Amino acid sequence: APGRRGYSGAGAAEFLHRSIVPTMHYQKSLPRLPVPKLEDTIKRYLNAQKPLLNDDQFRKTEELAHAFEKGIGRELHEQLVAQDSQNKHTSYITGPWFDMYLKAREPVVLNFNAFMSFNPDPKSEYNDQLIRATNMTVSAIRFMKTFRAGYLEPEVFHLNPEKSDTELFKNIIRFVPSSISWFGAYMVNAYPLDMSQYFRLFNSTRLPKLNKDELYTDEKAKHLLVLRNGNFYVFDVVDRDGNMLKPSEIQAHLKYILSDSSPAPAFPLGYLTSENRDTWALLRKNLLENGNEEALQKVDSAIFCLSLDDFPIKDFVHVSHTMLHGDAANRWYDKSFNLIITKDGTAGINFEHSWGDGVAVLRFQNEVFKDSIETPAISPQSQPAAVDSSRAVQKLDFKLNDALKAGITKAKQKFDATVESLSLNVIQFQEGGKELLKQKKVSPDAVAQLAFQMAFLRQYDQTVATYESCSTAAFKHGRTETIRPASVYTKKCSEAFVKELSKHSTEELQNLIVECSKYHSRLTKEAAMGQGFDRHLFSLRYLASSKGLALPDFYQDQAYARLNHNVISTSTLVSPAVQLGGFGPVVSDGFGLGYQVQDDWIGCNVSSYPARNGKEFLECIYKSLEDIFNVLKGKKISS
Repeated sequence: APGRRGYSGAGAAEFLHRSIVPTMHYQKSLPRLPVPKLEDTIKRYLNAQKPLLNDDQFRKTEELAHAFEKGIGRELHEQLVAQDSQNKHTSYITGPWFDMYLKAREPVVLNFNAFMSFNPDPKSEYNDQLIRATNMTVSAIRFMKTFRAGYLEPEVFHLNPEKSDTELFKNIIRFVPSSISWFGAYMVNAYPLDMSQYFRLFNSTRLPKLNKDELYTDEKAKHLLVLRNGNFYVFDVVDRDGNMLKPSEIQAHLKYILSDSSPAPAFPLGYLTSENRDTWALLRKNLLENGNEEALQKVDSAIFCLSLDDFPIKDFVHVSHTMLHGDAANRWYDKSFNLIITKDGTAGINFEHSWGDGVAVLRFQNEVFKDSIETPAISPQSQPAAVDSSRAVQKLDFKLNDALKAGITKAKQKFDATVESLSLNVIQFQEGGKELLKQKKVSPDAVAQLAFQMAFLRQYDQTVATYESCSTAAFKHGRTETIRPASVYTKKCSEAFVKELSKHSTEELQNLIVECSKYHSRLTKEAAMGQGFDRHLFSLRYLASSKGLALPDFYQDQAYARLNHNVISTSTLVSPAVQLGGFGPVVSDGFGLGYQVQDDWIGCNVSSYPARNGKEFLECIYKSLEDIFNVLKGKKISS
């Protein structure tokens, strides 16, 4: 209703909505991320190692693990627990995890940044580049203002929405003090999620520094950064009083930028953000000393980066390339996110990963998508305001010396070579999805992960370290935990399907799938409750090194290194706003696998370098899904 949303004089809504429960109402009382028991961690670790090792290797790893558990591991664990109880305002993983990201020296693009592309606007005439860019920019600013005003609905995972996602419940819980509000939600089976990352969505950038980068946020800045054709533009989108610029004026400024005929710069600065972090840190120091401080400050403090690309999209693979890396001249990979909109209005988000996880970005994306299609600020009939955009829009000018020009040229060569070696492949399996799997009482996610294991066995005849990320946002300052989908169950089931089909009846195969599903569901539940083993072992190792101790033998085990060399790295999401998501492989001989299990189809988006064949991997995944679905339907299958 117009009254609730708060309209400015211009008649455009300033807020997405006004939640009666304040945004951060639950934050204070969120439960703390538990430090698992050391014996549980060791047991889970050995379960994950079992399918990857032969008997002799496993025995050696088991010995090292038990020695660690009784010796130095026990000491480190006790220190971690003591340290954690001294830091009740946060979680034990927060410090080490930020450090892990910010100390990494590899380029952020393809190694850390991920993308999610938006579904098109259902009204096709709204997919015009200028209209969509204006509407999404307005919706993004509304999101920012709604969040900062405390009006954004708190993020809550409802297990029983009929009871908890109601006006009645909200009217009661808003009067429960913040210090105990979480318990009120818990009583009705609702789990409020951590929102501590959200403030970094806006006005934020990862700054390259030698050895360890820094996260920078300047909430006072009022301007948007727009990149087009490698040129940088800024203009204010909020005024001194914090009111949003009229949508028709934002439209006018974006139209002005889209019609600017300035040539592309000979040395596009964006390439520097695709460099090794130490190399980029030194070049940035040079930029600052060369009179570019003010221009860089504009880039770093901008509310976000809007990248306007001058070409239409051909297909899903083209979407993936554009949103995952695109042309570095027209991106600033260090911004918390780039909102990318192509000539035909295809939109996506490329986000930097150190500041936050998919949960915050997905919420932003869902709200922006919903708002921009349900209450678009402008329509195809809207006229841009009659304003002097040449005065309002500032084109940034960078002064480059020979060292900077050489640095940009080298960065471009490296970037082009890396992108050249990257393959992206997409499939949609149309023969079933979540609905059928739930009817058959198996977990949809377990089936997808089983198909990946089966496919890799079919293609490479081995079982390898596999990673699935799981959010631990149900806890204060939770980040992610790892689910280890490769298990003795998936190995046994995959071998039955791929190598010993004739030995098994359809019913036996069905039972093997059910076993995999039960075990995977258990692992998922454990991970979401902070009961995985990866983050715990990571924190113990981090603690040992921060105390200057020699690396314990346990961590020097080749099997430990192999388990953390994640050949198959996977992440899933399902959202009405998102068309597809993806990321680069995390190791040179790996696959980066983004997937979604919809009601009646399953989509997979895989990235790989020359060491692996992604197209063939997807074909094997397709075959595996086909086999699993046929077996579940009671059909006999052939190899």
